[in-house]
Parts: sequence; C-alpha cells; structure tokens
Amino acid sequence: MNTKYSNRNILDVFKPQRILSIDASTNSLAFSYFISGKLVKYGKIRFSGNDAFYKAGDACKKSIHLFKTMDIDALIIESAIYSNSPKTAMHLSIVQGAIVSAAHICKIKIIKSITPMQWQNYIGNGLLTKTEKSEIEKKYPGKSSSWYKSKQREFRKNRTIDSVCNKFKIEVSDDDVADAIGIGWYVSDRWNAMFEDGVENA
Repeated sequence: MNTKYSNRNILDVFKPQRILSIDASTNSLAFSYFISGKLVKYGKIRFSGNDAFYKAGDACKKSIHLFKTMDIDALIIESAIYSNSPKTAMHLSIVQGAIVSAAHICKIKIIKSITPMQWQNYIGNGLLTKTEKSEIEKKYPGKSSSWYKSKQREFRKNRTIDSVCNKFKIEVSDDDVADAIGIGWYVSDRWNAMFEDGVENA
C-alpha cells in the first residue's frame, strides 16, 4: 500500500525549528539555542548546593527559568557517558533527571538524548588517530599514560572550540559551551539522520 510520506518525509514535516541543546555536568548546564538552523543564543548556568541532591534541586529551578525565556520545540541533552567513578555517574544522572523534569514542567514536547560520539564525529572531532597521538608523544616525550590521555582530551576540547568558532564566527573559550553548540550544530543539520545514527529517548 502506498503512503503519502515515508518515515524520513514524516520527520521532515515535523522537524522542530526551535531546538535547545544541552551539555550538562554535575555543576553546570551549558546550552545552545538554534532557530531554523541558525545559532541565536548560547551560554552556561552554574548550579549551587552542598551535594548532588541540592544541586539537582537548583538545576531544576534554574532550568525552568531558562526554558521559560525562550520558545522551545525540542530539547536535546547529551547522554551520560561511562565514568570510572560510579559516584560521579550517579550524580550526573540525578542532575540530568532534574533538567529533564524541568523540561516536562515547561511542557517541552520533544526531549531526546544523543551520545557524544554522534555529534563529535559530525563536526570533525572524532577520536584521535594514531598519527595525532604520536605527534603529542613526540612533542611531550617521557610522560605517563594518564598524562597523555589527559592531553588528548584537552586536544579534542580545543578542537571543538576551534570548530564552532570557525563555523559560527563567534568567540567561545568555555569547552562546555562549545560542546553545547556542537550538539546543536549536529542536531540542526541532521535531525532526520540522527535517528538512524542512534538517537535515544531521554
């Protein structure tokens, strides 16, 4: 039986125009706001509190305030990644849950999550190649394995900053804000394809 729209066409019809993308940590929320594929706003909110539960409460309150300052069709949040510290992973999940709850309170209809590698690969900041790792080791010889891993993370953070600054002709120095813009860049460009890339329901 013929249908008027394929699954991809249906996604085209209902593609949200006002997208808020979030990179959250246990201490802050970095965001970018795109309208019709154009970056119009970005920034960072810091949470206060003596532990994860109080920070989650503050995150919920401040997220509600942020969400009410703009019209949002869809909210995309970067999913929590594997951490060597179960405690850190738990605390991040608590804070992210508070942010998602705030989104529901503000009646944001579409809430999704994506993995870091989805947007990082898209903006040209995938995992370092053997050559890139070798160049770092040549430049800084005799360091420990943990030092090199830290330097590789720093290298990729700076590459994200450079990518978003060049793409959108802006000046950003905060790596969390740069990540949020990178997420929004990917989501705005690949709203349809990101479902095939492995987008998750939040």
